[in-house]
Amino acid sequence: MIHEGVLRLAPNLRNWGKWGADDEIGTLNYITAEKRRAAAHAVQRGDVSPLAIPVDNMGPSNNPLRPNPFHMRLATGVDTVQPFVFAGGARYTDDAVFMPLQSSTQWDAIAHVYYDDRLYNGFSAGEVDSRGAQRVGIDKTHDKYVSRAVLLDVARAHGVECVDPEVDIAGEVLEDTERKQGSPVEEGDIVLLRTGAMASWARTGSWADFRGPRAGVVYQTAEWLHDRRVAAIAGDTVEKVEGIESGKLATPFHMLVLRDMGMCIGELWYLEELATDCAGDHVYESLLVASALRVTGGCGGPVNPIAMK
Repeated sequence: MIHEGVLRLAPNLRNWGKWGADDEIGTLNYITAEKRRAAAHAVQRGDVSPLAIPVDNMGPSNNPLRPNPFHMRLATGVDTVQPFVFAGGARYTDDAVFMPLQSSTQWDAIAHVYYDDRLYNGFSAGEVDSRGAQRVGIDKTHDKYVSRAVLLDVARAHGVECVDPEVDIAGEVLEDTERKQGSPVEEGDIVLLRTGAMASWARTGSWADFRGPRAGVVYQTAEWLHDRRVAAIAGDTVEKVEGIESGKLATPFHMLVLRDMGMCIGELWYLEELATDCAGDHVYESLLVASALRVTGGCGGPVNPIAMK
């Protein structure tokens, strides 16, 4: 049975056909060349804040569907024999990574979530098969994530290190944060949502607290993003998953945002350094460069996002 809230809100939020019957990038259409030129003016100091967590086997994932990345060495500096021999005394090191595409800092491709056998823009869910996502995959959007970003630091705006897991981050909460910061969200912006969920990891190096219940947006927040014509949303944690206690997990925000609106969601983003910087100079906008790996047919894509101020 489809989530009641999704059925109620989807007709008003659905962007199918808005940018044509063959559109595969959804709300990233809001990021125009003019928008990017304007976003470049956010760079005043030339400083950068990295927004990715480390890619290693010590990450936050404890989900058997998405184990942490596995980094293995193919050639090291202590090997006595190497498979390839170079002239002139040159030797080499080499390595490889095995990882689910969404096990570290990443973008959810629009193809990631569907219901009623339909993807965004009405494409059949059967377009995602053993070959990958033939429609609305990460390879269709990988280079589009360059725009003005606005950090909505919900935790700091409400005077806490980390938002209480019981808190529902609705549109009113985002609007209140926006007002306190003096940083209006505009059409084509990428919203960076900070709940403070990674503050404990940043301080202790342990993901234990992060793996517990976390605050996040509720499905009704999709209306706020739709009305503001936001291009994408990313955060340390984004959706507050329903039904954890019962074991019947529900992600209606993902359903509405990915499938109906065509808006990509970025998850596992590290925002602590950027948040400290923004609190220091009271400037919450930046130029975000967050291109994903161009994985053919990918339902998600690892990303090394950089915010520049």
